[in-house]
Amino acid sequence: MTDERQFTFEISLSVLNHLGRNLYRSFITVLGEAVSNSWDADADNVWIYIDRDKNCLVIKDDGDGMTADDFQNKFLRIGYTKRKYGETKSSKGRPYIGRKGIGKLALLSCADKITIISKIENGEYNGGTIDNSGLDKAITDDLTPKEYPLGEWDLDTFSDFKGDHEKGTIVYFGNIKDGIRNTIDYLKKSIALYFRFSLLDDSFNIFLNNEKVTPACLDDLVSKTEFLWIINEIEDPYIDKLQGKFNPDDNEEKQLNVELNIKGFIASVEKPRHLKVITTDEKVGVDLFVNGRLRERDILKHIPTARVVESYLYGQIHFNDLDDDVDRFTSSRESIVADDSKYKELLDSLKDKIINKILKDWDAWRRKHKKDGDSENTNITKKERKAEELSNAVFEEFTLPEDSVNRKKVDDWVNDLRKDAIFNFSSYADCFASENLIRKYIQEESIALSLEAQRESEKWQRVETASKNKGNISIDIRRVDKDLSYLSMDNLAYLVDKRDPIREACLARDANEYKPIRDAIAHTALLTNVAKSKLTSVYENIKGRIKTLLSGN
Repeated sequence: MTDERQFTFEISLSVLNHLGRNLYRSFITVLGEAVSNSWDADADNVWIYIDRDKNCLVIKDDGDGMTADDFQNKFLRIGYTKRKYGETKSSKGRPYIGRKGIGKLALLSCADKITIISKIENGEYNGGTIDNSGLDKAITDDLTPKEYPLGEWDLDTFSDFKGDHEKGTIVYFGNIKDGIRNTIDYLKKSIALYFRFSLLDDSFNIFLNNEKVTPACLDDLVSKTEFLWIINEIEDPYIDKLQGKFNPDDNEEKQLNVELNIKGFIASVEKPRHLKVITTDEKVGVDLFVNGRLRERDILKHIPTARVVESYLYGQIHFNDLDDDVDRFTSSRESIVADDSKYKELLDSLKDKIINKILKDWDAWRRKHKKDGDSENTNITKKERKAEELSNAVFEEFTLPEDSVNRKKVDDWVNDLRKDAIFNFSSYADCFASENLIRKYIQEESIALSLEAQRESEKWQRVETASKNKGNISIDIRRVDKDLSYLSMDNLAYLVDKRDPIREACLARDANEYKPIRDAIAHTALLTNVAKSKLTSVYENIKGRIKTLLSGN
């Protein structure tokens, strides 16, 4: 016999946990959901009030507000979204940020109790209270939503916020879980960073404890920023601030044009620690925004390069094409579905058209600014890079104070000497390594000094003794005070290579050519370009012959 009853879904309140209460990971994410609701409601202003002593938070806006019917059938209806009815923009023409209709559940995740009141213009307040402890009990008792009515709202709770409130919504968060650990200054910076629509749209303002959030909240980050890459055409007051600090002649910024419909910027700071958010485990990264809302933190983690430059970068990528008829966002609303084709297209474009170019620019610009670059960049040899870094470290100690009258003059001298220093430091290291390795080889093979080598060593020992007496120095200078330590490359070469340098190529011939330029470097002379080329080519021969000698062949 057929049962003619109509069967319908029954939703347990426990679904609230799965959809929202336990999905949102950070306090700033909860703020983001509330502010996004205000944006969608065509608010001109959002006021955020934080009372650390009372451990409470209030978010108030002057948006369209809600009638009693709106509150029950739209706000409290989990999954309700205006997009379902073909609406994609507000009456002011703002693209809707909300999509699934479950973001409101984020409000339940950070406080023990929340109270929501709202009214339309010339209307009365509607609202109610959700006590998470009561909701927990209702979930345990497996009640349905109809069996769990919201609590009454207390007029006194909102007495300080209703006075000039003609329309809009006010949300009170009581007893914030884990307390409000972030400072007001940090929260202002976070809001300025992550709620880009508040800075990109002059008609939408956010206030924190009655102070307007503006790009000025990010001045500290601006001061630590070294380089800037602007992606396609974008108007952004923060980018304006960055461009204002750069010298156009220093090539510290570049315009990158890509075919994909993305906009934004990527910048780098002087040191990785400048991106660290103090007192937290978070750092500023390159974030993805869709219609002005943060959708993916640190998008570069999906296209890792394992290069040092990554730890210096931050920025924002705006790709509104991700907001179309396909829902590409995860239930947590904090990221994008990983295998989405349009998202993959974005990542590929970022990697090939943007990040790979930044890797090259960053190394060149850092080196130009006399700072360590990317050691894995092969545009110069490893030895040249290390010599360059040593040069930077040495000359940095001769930097005069900003107010010194000779600051610019000495800086010019340093810049003039820098290339020579890089070459000489590297060449001296070559000389040190090759000559001492030959000495080790002579000792190991017990090779006796020739009469000529003995005389040369004694000559330089007498010179050193005279110099020590003149300088009133009684301490030992050389750790190994033996004949070999007084011999240079030409004398050492004759001991290990018995061939006649006049008749055939050998180590001694190379050493004879090497000596005069080597001595000039030892006396800190500046070499001509021809001498540098000669020294380099001769040393390649010497290095090859020494390696053969040491190998036992």
